[in-house]
Amino acid sequence: MLGRRQIREKVIESLYGNIQNPLEYDFLERNMLREIDKIYHLYIYQLNFLLSLKEVAEKQMEIGKAKYIKDDNEDAPNRKFVDNKVLLQLEANAERIVFTGKHKDLQWDLQEHLLVSTFQKIKKGKRYQDFMNLETSSYLEDQKFIGKLFLRYIAENEDFHAHLEEKELSWASDFHIANSMFQKTIGFLKEDEESHTLIKTIKDDEDRDFAKKLLNESVKHWDETEGKLKDKLINWELDRISLMDKIIIIAAITELDYFPLTPTKVLLNEYIEISKVFSTEKSNVFVNGILDKYTKEINRI
Repeated sequence: MLGRRQIREKVIESLYGNIQNPLEYDFLERNMLREIDKIYHLYIYQLNFLLSLKEVAEKQMEIGKAKYIKDDNEDAPNRKFVDNKVLLQLEANAERIVFTGKHKDLQWDLQEHLLVSTFQKIKKGKRYQDFMNLETSSYLEDQKFIGKLFLRYIAENEDFHAHLEEKELSWASDFHIANSMFQKTIGFLKEDEESHTLIKTIKDDEDRDFAKKLLNESVKHWDETEGKLKDKLINWELDRISLMDKIIIIAAITELDYFPLTPTKVLLNEYIEISKVFSTEKSNVFVNGILDKYTKEINRI
């Protein structure tokens, strides 16, 4: 799920987009929440990719068994992968099934080149072959294998990344969040327990309200906060600051002003880290300097 830092990132992305293409506030907020919801779509799409790899494996076994002349492996195929207990749990997850049923675009065509080529790479890999050659396997071994398979062939798969960007451009910046959700899902599964629910993008109404309030306060007080930033500049004009740096600082000052319960140190660290992700190499130093000066001026501990 999204932590507060990721929520702040989505707010900043929305503010940046609004500068480029201004919207009425209701539309802006609705778009931000929609972009957050899209992360859940990505997460389900990843789960479905993994399960479609299982379907491809089963399909290939069926083709092998149907051959008139077949070798021993085709006559009695090794089912360790397709019978992996973790895959079976995810396959039976009712929430995934229902959501995918409502969103057909999250299904995978078993003839999809990326899917077939990825499975061929998996089959040739030593990790897969070692797993398939185990005489017995525990639930923990099944779980570890799927976790490593995910990292190698989904999280680190550049062809998969490119496919996601073609399908939904916004997914490119959300991939790391969906990856975290996926890994937690695998880690939370327990033997002999059904997988009833999946991980939510937004934990609860409190986090959703936080996102909406931060966006609203940033937009509502934009001119005022921009003036506060301008006052902190020494020998530097406001229009010389990069747009992303300005947005990050304005969002941070807004949170300093209107979210008194957030510890100052935590807040500063969060926005400095965000600047490392979204802006230039030296931006974090600049952002840190401005925010440090501002917190001292308003005596915010």
